[in-house]
Amino acid sequence: MTIDQVFETSLSYPGSNKYNLLAKKIESVIDTSYQTVSSYSNGSVRVTGFRPGSIIADYEFKVKTNSLSNPNGNDFTSANLNVFKTLQEAGIPVSLNAFSESEQKNLSTAEKWYPFQKMELRCIRPPSVQGEMTWTVNGQDPKDTNRYTITNSGNYLGTLIVNNATEKDNGRYSCIIKRTSLPYIQWQTIILESRPNILLNMMATTLQCTDQTIRLSCCADNYDVVWDDGTETSEDGSRCLVLKYQIQSDNCVGKTYTCRIKDQPALQTFSYSWKSVTVDTIRGIFACSDLIGVGNIDDTVTGACENGKEGAITYQCTSGGWSQIEDNCVVKVIKDLQRKVEVLIVEQIPEFVAQLSNATQKNNLEITRSPVTVQTIVQILVHIANISQKFTIDKIVMEGFLQTVDILVSNDTINSWNTLNNNSTSGNTSIELLGAIENISTRLTDDSFTINSTLSLVLNRTVVTTSYSGTSQLSNSTTEILIPQVFKPTSLTIIVFANLDKILPTRNIGNNNSRKSVSLINGDVVVVKVNQTLNNIYFTFDITNASLGNPQCVFWNFSLATWDSTGCKVKPSVNKPGNITCECNHTTSFSILMSPFPDKSVLLAYITYIGVAISMASLILCLIIEIIVWKSMTRNDTSYMRHVSIVNIAVSLLIANICFIIGAAVAELEQPTSVGRCSPAVFFMHFFYLALFFWMLISALLLFYRTVMVFSQMSRAKMMAIAFIVGYGAPLLIAVITVASTAGHERYITKQFACWLNWNESKALLAFVIPALTIVAINFVVLIVVLYKMLRRGVGATTQPDEKHALVVIARCVAILTPIFCLTWGFGIGTMVSRDVGIHVVFALLNSLQGFFILVFGTLLDSKIREALAGRLSLRNLTSFNRTRSTSAGPSSSSGPGFFQRMRRRRNMYNISEASTISETSSNSSGGSDTFMNA
Repeated sequence: MTIDQVFETSLSYPGSNKYNLLAKKIESVIDTSYQTVSSYSNGSVRVTGFRPGSIIADYEFKVKTNSLSNPNGNDFTSANLNVFKTLQEAGIPVSLNAFSESEQKNLSTAEKWYPFQKMELRCIRPPSVQGEMTWTVNGQDPKDTNRYTITNSGNYLGTLIVNNATEKDNGRYSCIIKRTSLPYIQWQTIILESRPNILLNMMATTLQCTDQTIRLSCCADNYDVVWDDGTETSEDGSRCLVLKYQIQSDNCVGKTYTCRIKDQPALQTFSYSWKSVTVDTIRGIFACSDLIGVGNIDDTVTGACENGKEGAITYQCTSGGWSQIEDNCVVKVIKDLQRKVEVLIVEQIPEFVAQLSNATQKNNLEITRSPVTVQTIVQILVHIANISQKFTIDKIVMEGFLQTVDILVSNDTINSWNTLNNNSTSGNTSIELLGAIENISTRLTDDSFTINSTLSLVLNRTVVTTSYSGTSQLSNSTTEILIPQVFKPTSLTIIVFANLDKILPTRNIGNNNSRKSVSLINGDVVVVKVNQTLNNIYFTFDITNASLGNPQCVFWNFSLATWDSTGCKVKPSVNKPGNITCECNHTTSFSILMSPFPDKSVLLAYITYIGVAISMASLILCLIIEIIVWKSMTRNDTSYMRHVSIVNIAVSLLIANICFIIGAAVAELEQPTSVGRCSPAVFFMHFFYLALFFWMLISALLLFYRTVMVFSQMSRAKMMAIAFIVGYGAPLLIAVITVASTAGHERYITKQFACWLNWNESKALLAFVIPALTIVAINFVVLIVVLYKMLRRGVGATTQPDEKHALVVIARCVAILTPIFCLTWGFGIGTMVSRDVGIHVVFALLNSLQGFFILVFGTLLDSKIREALAGRLSLRNLTSFNRTRSTSAGPSSSSGPGFFQRMRRRRNMYNISEASTISETSSNSSGGSDTFMNA
């Protein structure tokens, strides 16, 4: 009878509560329903077992006479219908076609089957059973004609042939005859014999040609062995045989020795039934020479493992002889279990997990010292967890699983884990272990139980109805878990690991060419699994190392293969000395990360935030000053465009700084950075930082236009349109293209450390670097052209004094601010490829003070702005300051560097004087405007 429920491993134990409860319920229902069958022997029904495929219940009963020889009869069909209805009412889901008559038969034509043999099964139809005959293998239709051959001989014989059978063909084979109402099934569970595992004490090698005796040992579990030739002696009463072979110095000839399975003629055609080793000999003098082999300095050879282990050892020749450099030997019993788990079927899981747990405990010392054995056990656990997704795990299986894990994460294995984590081919082993633990914990039965018999972990499985609060039961651990609310009753699994932090990867920051900063796991690791979405879950972790700082609440993100803070945050208001409280909105594997370099991070944060505050205050002051002096400073087109540019530069940098603060706050709360929260901040930072550079370009182009193209006239409206299209249109286009081309693949922003454009994966940062550097280059070219023009023939005879003053101020701003911005973002690029604190501090200083530079060089050093402020705000000290400078240096058109004035004084006296004369009759500016140079 088939029950439509997921199979649970506890149903494999006839003595378990679930087995007995379900068996008794089925027996009671069947016994009651079969009372209508006259030949049924009352009370004789008995459940003989449960097996997977949803849940298949096998049962048998007795009859009074031979009148019930056909279970396919109407009275039997009516009784089964009653069983179906009663079980459905009792909450046991079965279907109308859930019943069948089955017999365990010997379908196999041989007593034993070995790998790669042609396995033949025969089904003989009883004369009273009529219907179509089909086959299933582990409940599946054997459709693969290359693997399976099905034939029917007459009406009573069906044959299934499995070509080149392997251990993966283990399982239940069923011959099904489809009758009118009740199928008839003959079945047999077939397990192929394990292939012989022949072990030799020596691998292929070259020895020195001297008179010596070679001792070759051959063993095979559960099989007798024999050497093809040579003298054989039994070794300590075991099945291992030793071959002693003499090497003679006058006969340096290599030879191959073969060990075979004895008395198994059916296996002789298969390669796994023998193993050979070739021993060559050579004359000469070598730095290293023994039974491992011969070689000179730095040569390497591969040797066999010691007895009880499988694999190979790599040796290197040194001045002191052969030295072991790599040990890939796995404890033999673990290697045997690894081969077995590859062909494991569901019914064997409980027994197998018990064998694995016993093997790890008995071989604890050898396992903890062997990295490759630890890795092998992790692979076994991963395979068990994958198989478990098809059924439900009970407490006994989970306890055996965690007992094995407890050995792997004990303090004795720390050196082995260090070796694995530092190896590029095995660096993910600890993550695979964590993944296996998470996967199998999702398949636990709904029963409530606790597993705390291990030394370094505790599991609590419970049903939560409203809320949950619990504390770790491990010694030296008071980790607390609080779930304030669940929306409906649900099963909850919590596993607390005291030692898992020692083997999981830390978060490394940096590369091989720079100093690395490491965030370390500084508390227990807690796995939480629940069947519904939680709004909030709180953890209070004990701090393992009080010297660390900068705590972050994190979980392991298997997609990103790193610790991630998305959805988790530190709750500083409830933190107590020695504890960190975290709040998260999802469930998985949690812990806390803390940095061993907290002082540097704090210093950098202070520099950044204080500098940005100064920058923003400077920009706001700059905008206020521009509002005050706007009317008096924008009376000609050149001055107007110069002030439009400086205002937009200040506005762009102010908004970019605001976005910078938002992005920094997000990055501080979440690591890796959240794509959803960071992306808007990065987009606007990208846009407004580019706008800053493009408005600097507008200033440079205005300088070029007014200095070089003196006879060209363009209306103010046209200049404004071009300025805003270039100043904001170009940055917007670049920013949109960047996000459109990278966001879909989640490669728009960096995933760690900061909210900024991605560099490592998509190189999105180039969408900022290339335009910025291009503008810097253009601005430098403009400056060179303008300087050349001024040195040769002046600004131009038709240029008015106010325009000359504006051009000088623009030239000064471009000449000073462009290098500052270039230097700032040069260090900014450096921070993307280096974690050196010095580079980050310099970038933080320059980046955060850009607003201050704009205020000073774009506004305060403009003499006309100071005079306008003095006039509007009656600040006589500013006017006095200008008069003092005029007395000492003569009348000046601006407070800019005297370099520009000296150039013009030497080379352009006639032109500029003439221009000044012309400007007296043509200029509409007020009488308070400065002249361009001394009269």
